[in-house]
Amino acid sequence: MTRDESFDVLGTREHPSFGLDTFGDAPVGAAPGNHPATIREVVAEAALADRVGVDYIGIGEHHRPDYAISAPDVVLAAIAGQTERIRLGTGVTVLSSDDPIRVYQRFATLDAVSGGRAEVQLGRGSFIESFALFGLDLQDYDRLFAEKLDLFAALQSEGPVSWEGTIRPPLEGTRVYPTTAAGRLPAWIAVGGTPESVVRAAKYAMPLVLAVIGGSPEGFVQFADLYRRALAQYGHGELPVGMHSPGHVAATDEEAKEQLYPHQAELFTRLGRERGWGPYSRTAFEQGASPKGALFVGSPDTVAAKIAWAVRALGLSRFQLKYSVGQLPHEQRMESVRLYGEEVIPRVRALLAQD
Repeated sequence: MTRDESFDVLGTREHPSFGLDTFGDAPVGAAPGNHPATIREVVAEAALADRVGVDYIGIGEHHRPDYAISAPDVVLAAIAGQTERIRLGTGVTVLSSDDPIRVYQRFATLDAVSGGRAEVQLGRGSFIESFALFGLDLQDYDRLFAEKLDLFAALQSEGPVSWEGTIRPPLEGTRVYPTTAAGRLPAWIAVGGTPESVVRAAKYAMPLVLAVIGGSPEGFVQFADLYRRALAQYGHGELPVGMHSPGHVAATDEEAKEQLYPHQAELFTRLGRERGWGPYSRTAFEQGASPKGALFVGSPDTVAAKIAWAVRALGLSRFQLKYSVGQLPHEQRMESVRLYGEEVIPRVRALLAQD
């Protein structure tokens, strides 16, 4: 598989792909056995996603009690054994607090056991617990990510690597194993919308994922445009742009909203206490659920129309719905996954075919 062909499987503007993301959200204050149960539920949800035609499943990495998954590659390997076609990746791998060589090795191994379906989405992460956990200084936040990303990019050639930085001893003609069948592990850079991060993704010729969790996707058009301009300035051709946003699908708009709202409100109010935000309100929820908001919640028709609009507005090659929000029950998540694959994705493709 050539490098260009490897990007085709990630989706293109002409033929976008559609994915699901989960952080393995766990009920707050539950018994210790809750984390294992949540991980098993995620595997079941991903297996269902594969059966109903979803293109991609992304597993987030966190190191805190309200999220069950700290080792996405292990969960993805379990998913690989129960699926046939769905692509397997992260959302995100916190590269700042990991070892780029071990990340490449783990996901190259996942690529082997899954028959070439692995990819990785690299980011700084939205939480900072991993820094203290792994003995890193938060004051090195920027330097750690910049240097580790530079090393990871060098590893993608899968040839001898000579590299020098300040965070580890240099490498001199070192090769890393296993290698992949395609000769390159696909890697995206996920950003929250800072221009420097967008330009960095273009510099390394890595596809870009925009995390749109508030405001409107329209506000991120400027970052998609910046990325494409930077790609041209660095001499690279067009690469995929993806978008990650939260949401939930049910039979009707009313049912979807009533199922999601209490869990969305609890999650954002709890995170708000950590970060100095005010309480999450019904008004904020309805603004997010409006036709141009960042919350993709409603019936299959409503969610499909909104995704098609976002794909057109940003020129997306992939849309990723974060379908697990707070303590939304497993049964409702499963139904959301089923509706997304069987009804939403075909509707989006039909709407885009009309262009």
